[in-house]
Amino acid sequence: MTGMRHSWAGGLATGVKCLALTLVFACLSFSAPVSAADPDNFSNQLAALDMRIAGDEIRTRIVIEFEQEPEFSYQFLDSPHRLVVDLPETIFSLGDKAADPRGLISDIRYGTMAPGRSRIVISSIGPMKAEVAKVMESETDNSFRLVFDLVAVSDLEFAALVESQKWDEIETGDTQSESATGLLQGDEKPFTVAIDPGHGGIDAGARGRNGAQEKEITLALGKLLKEKLEADTATRAILTRSDDHFVSLSERVRIARQHDADLFVSIHADSIRIRGVRGATVYTLSEEASDEMAHQLATQENRSDLLAGLSLEDEPDSVADILIDLTRRETQIFSVNLARSVIGTFDGVIKLINNPHRSAGFRVLRAPEVPSVLVELGYLSNVQDEKLLEDPQWRQQTADLLVSAILAYREKVQVVHN
Repeated sequence: MTGMRHSWAGGLATGVKCLALTLVFACLSFSAPVSAADPDNFSNQLAALDMRIAGDEIRTRIVIEFEQEPEFSYQFLDSPHRLVVDLPETIFSLGDKAADPRGLISDIRYGTMAPGRSRIVISSIGPMKAEVAKVMESETDNSFRLVFDLVAVSDLEFAALVESQKWDEIETGDTQSESATGLLQGDEKPFTVAIDPGHGGIDAGARGRNGAQEKEITLALGKLLKEKLEADTATRAILTRSDDHFVSLSERVRIARQHDADLFVSIHADSIRIRGVRGATVYTLSEEASDEMAHQLATQENRSDLLAGLSLEDEPDSVADILIDLTRRETQIFSVNLARSVIGTFDGVIKLINNPHRSAGFRVLRAPEVPSVLVELGYLSNVQDEKLLEDPQWRQQTADLLVSAILAYREKVQVVHN
């Protein structure tokens, strides 16, 4: 899609761009946009007055305010991932009220595409679907709001969504992501494990008394675990980060969902105030923490995004709300079973903390359909744990045990599902 970009009166907010002259969809020719400065064009046209965006990389809400009630249709496109919204001819009088892209949204463009028709193109950082797409009348004035609640989904689900659509003016080009095409044609999906090496980049995580860094330990073990898991040809492993860069908590969850992960394993090596405490711990998600130590650790981990300057003020829901609304009972049961499998495999070989299965409201474990655990390998606040965490032989042994636990879990789940 190509075109000349225009700026309406008042200017556009950074990152939000207008579609205008000569946009081309296959054989369609687009007309020049109506000028907001021409009063004769306002009489019978829609006017978009405001745009608001809130959310994160898992769930994002877009609200566009109109003077009149808009009729609309929408369509998803791939390569890149886009939501295309068609409207009657519309005056976009947004100016500084056009919100900056955030969360799932990477770019927004809008403008006149043909006589009597306008279009909004919303680009995304990954595959998505619309859980809500509706017009709501304001309770305080005569305006109307077009609301989209966009949610991250897997490549497979998005490809199926695009494939199922019928649209006379679909753009030319590939409409299926390469990773999902084979699956749509009937190939068996491999058992997929998302491995999440905690922290990274500006967020170094914990530091041991002798200088060991959590972000380096977790990445080294994450890469090792991926290599060992993929030795099993029926298993695929993905890393939420493969080098030393920052990845937000919600982006880690989105990556797991995009790849349709069957498991999410987050790897950490934190510090606590009591230096005598040592050993591995496996955490699952819960609305209320199992104990004070779990609560403090979850609070500490959930602040990771703040270290990179990210604001949590625009979250559409609190962590507690997300746990209540999105966490499914079946997923939680599977998460607990995975935690027990890891603990059972570690027991007698890797030192475990007292009561090694604990729970709290970890944001990184909140994918509603992906069984998820956070494995605390040990505590860098303890010099004995720090020494082990940096020992290559110990890491090899630990990775082997995690592989055994994951494959044992896979077999049990397959028996249940069959």
